[in-house]
Amino acid sequence: MSDAKTNRNDAAQAKKVERLGERSGTLPARSATRQPRPTDTADRHLLSWTEEDREQARMFTHSDQWRVLRIMGEFVEGFEALADIGPAVSIFGSARITTDDPMYEAARQVGEGLARAGFVVITGGGPGVMEAANKGAFEAGAESVGANVELPFEQGHNDYVTLPLKFRYFFVRKTMFVKYAVGFIIFPGGYGTLDELFEALTLIQTGKLGAFPIVLFGASYWRGLLDWLTERVAAEHKITDEDLVRLQVTDDPDEAVRVMLEAALADQRAAETGTE
Repeated sequence: MSDAKTNRNDAAQAKKVERLGERSGTLPARSATRQPRPTDTADRHLLSWTEEDREQARMFTHSDQWRVLRIMGEFVEGFEALADIGPAVSIFGSARITTDDPMYEAARQVGEGLARAGFVVITGGGPGVMEAANKGAFEAGAESVGANVELPFEQGHNDYVTLPLKFRYFFVRKTMFVKYAVGFIIFPGGYGTLDELFEALTLIQTGKLGAFPIVLFGASYWRGLLDWLTERVAAEHKITDEDLVRLQVTDDPDEAVRVMLEAALADQRAAETGTE
């Protein structure tokens, strides 16, 4: 009896060990069928930086897709910086004049007058007329914006800019000049100045801009251009007389400021009454 009982106990123990062995044998099998730890994730791709990644990144930063993102970034930066500046006037003119040029002092007086009338002054932020206008606004204690652009001959911001902006692309910069201004005051200048003048006229003519005063400062400088526009371009019906009326000419800093102030007040009245 004792031997039989021992045998039964041994058999039971053997089966128990066998079952444990079976269970222990299944653990690796279950582990083998588990979902593997992720090794190919979005974060892993983001943080990867191999020689191949480096070359692909270098090529992408010279692609049109990357340029679109950079352009968007410039618009966002400009819009954010200028969103709260209040009514402004954009001033253009030659970067090549010096402080002893009469137009330098005239531009300084215009900048100061605009600032005292409650305007922010926006320029390209460079030397010459731009510096003079920024200086006038700065001396009057007003915001003085310099929207600079990347050029082959680096000019940088002048010392009187209180809100500097830097752009790679001309069309982004030009948008800031127009979007936040109630008008343009244009001093004697070269191709860049003429570009801003005729772009503003085109935007008005095509209905992209509403009432937008344009003052040409320096009657003698602009006389030849105005005569040509009148006697040739308008006479041949390339533009209308209405297109010419949009241009106002003065040699008086106070008059230039007055035109801008009247335009801003007209805009304010229109906004209050819901008319244009």
